[in-house]
Amino acid sequence: MARRIDVTGADGVRLAAWEYADPPKETEPLRAAPGVLFLHGLTGRASHWAAVARRLAGRYRTVALDQRGHGRSEKPPQAAAHSRAAHVEDAAAAIEQLGLGPALVVGHGMGALTAWQLAAERPELVRGLVSCDMRAAALGAASQREWAQWLRSWPVPFATLADVHRWFGEDDPRVERPDPARGAFYAEVMREGEDGWRPVFEPEQMLRSRETWVYDAHWEDLARVRCPALIVRGLDGELGRAEAQEMVRVLPQGAYAEIPDAGHYAHYAHPEAWHSAVEPFLDRITGDRAAG
Repeated sequence: MARRIDVTGADGVRLAAWEYADPPKETEPLRAAPGVLFLHGLTGRASHWAAVARRLAGRYRTVALDQRGHGRSEKPPQAAAHSRAAHVEDAAAAIEQLGLGPALVVGHGMGALTAWQLAAERPELVRGLVSCDMRAAALGAASQREWAQWLRSWPVPFATLADVHRWFGEDDPRVERPDPARGAFYAEVMREGEDGWRPVFEPEQMLRSRETWVYDAHWEDLARVRCPALIVRGLDGELGRAEAQEMVRVLPQGAYAEIPDAGHYAHYAHPEAWHSAVEPFLDRITGDRAAG
């Protein structure tokens, strides 16, 4: 089960956070458990972490955040509201208001960037971080143009949810081979309206958000992270092995994990393999020897 908790982010933006437990517990032992904050990627939402968070909920206090512009969180229209600083402040607010700190922060894609920038800016809030398939190198203008073209190519509105599954899992030109998990991933970010199914976020807002980090390299942010950090990549993901290993080298306490037969959505498509790669790292930080 998941319990919604509202968080007030930067500039008063309302954020929806989800605490996972089965069933939700209010006991002191759970409150005293190590906190884990999950941050989704650019086209994600908190629910993409549900399976992972539930598995860890027996020993950790697990919370996933719908970041601004996503899921059930507020979607401010101003371009300035989607800055890097705002995302980092939102994550800090979630940790502080929910009493998670110092937390283990686990991010995917853009959420991973937020995680390591938070660790660099507010080290007292982060005891360890996991970065899943996010690059430190600058991606540049060509990448931004490709993303703009891709987002605008979505055949919205989709007539049915089955059409969503099929397009993102098979028909999308970016799909090299059928990928049902990818179809399911994107089905979770759709909502039904009078004319069909559309994303719960505004694609143009996502492009503005991406503009705040896509042109810059982030090696200096990594070098400022003092807590233990795990760089995770799927073998077929967007982060190459050489760049991932350089990220580990730059991190003062870096470690590396690779998930075979997985791509960009490894935590969602291959949760068991993800757990095998990540749980020992989390348990080592918290001193939990009863992992299971």
